[in-house]
Amino acid sequence: MNDIADRCAPSPHPLGMCQSRATAFGYPCEEYKVTTEDGYILSLKRIPHGPHDSNTSTEMRPPDGATWVMSTPKQSLGFILADNGFDVWIANSRGTNSSQNHTSLSTKDPAYWEWSWDELASYDLPAVLQFAYDHTGEKIHYIGHSLGTLMILAAFSEHKLLDVVRSAVLLCPIAYLSRTKSKLLKLAAHIFLAETVHWLGFHEFNPVGPVAHEVLSQICNDPEINCYDLFSAVAGPDCCLNTSTFCAFLEHAPQSTSVRNLIHLSQLVRNGGVSRFDYGNAKDNMKHYNQPRPPPYNLSSIPNHVPIFLTHGGEDYLGDVPDTRHLLRTLVKKHNSDSIEVIYVPDYAHADFIMAYNAPELIYGPMVDFFKRH
Repeated sequence: MNDIADRCAPSPHPLGMCQSRATAFGYPCEEYKVTTEDGYILSLKRIPHGPHDSNTSTEMRPPDGATWVMSTPKQSLGFILADNGFDVWIANSRGTNSSQNHTSLSTKDPAYWEWSWDELASYDLPAVLQFAYDHTGEKIHYIGHSLGTLMILAAFSEHKLLDVVRSAVLLCPIAYLSRTKSKLLKLAAHIFLAETVHWLGFHEFNPVGPVAHEVLSQICNDPEINCYDLFSAVAGPDCCLNTSTFCAFLEHAPQSTSVRNLIHLSQLVRNGGVSRFDYGNAKDNMKHYNQPRPPPYNLSSIPNHVPIFLTHGGEDYLGDVPDTRHLLRTLVKKHNSDSIEVIYVPDYAHADFIMAYNAPELIYGPMVDFFKRH
């Protein structure tokens, strides 16, 4: 990562990625503020149509969430969907740069950061999907990448959001993480590094901030960890990224999350299953769950009436092949060949699915066809 990052010149966008990129290419971009039940105020961006159909009604076109606009219209999924007649909604979860407001808390308050992906699935996801559904009157084609896939799987497993989601795309999903190929993540999880950082009084984790630097200093002494190329060490060696798109990613995508979220993900690596956050002792778990251990998310209970489009790559360290195949075996207990579609790309790693120069042909084209069939 370092050799590419060194070639990336800063190019600040005061309006944010959506507005700046959309405006540059002639696309409209709207912003809405959505408040979750627990008080977090989220930014929700919308590209209602392509650059040449401003007179076309968007009321009857299904919205699509969690898409990207980091490259040109021919390369970026958000623009490709808009050009294909979709009303595109881009969600920003709590803690990210444009979603750091709260009805009563400041980001300087430790309480602001006391959440994990449990809350993203229980509060953020329902808030933004319901907002888009209410504004359009149409069920949503959901697109999630990485953590976004875990959020929708968790919600579906509890039979939530099924009334507003029309289909779901899982780009290199993460759920089961015990067989991750990332030595860096395995080491961090098994030495309880995130827990130590939380115990030391840190609550926010900024990937380019001082806490991250301290975390990496604890790991990079291990000779098996290649800290020169951290991006590949975490997510796998991507095959098909160009420098300009990756520079845009480095400038905008690495944003804050909570240390508690990292603790929760570390628990998935250590424990092998997919469960709610473990508070570390029976007393606190009883307080939150009325049982001594956190309840699991039963992914095999996800009903088959929501079609699923799933992609994964042979070089992905996060959504590695064995864990993804385990997820697939779990899902097909309820889904059949008509309701789940799988694309496997042997040389793709984690970021290729959102940034690869050939993703429009390999992934996005089949995805648009999937949407049109469903």
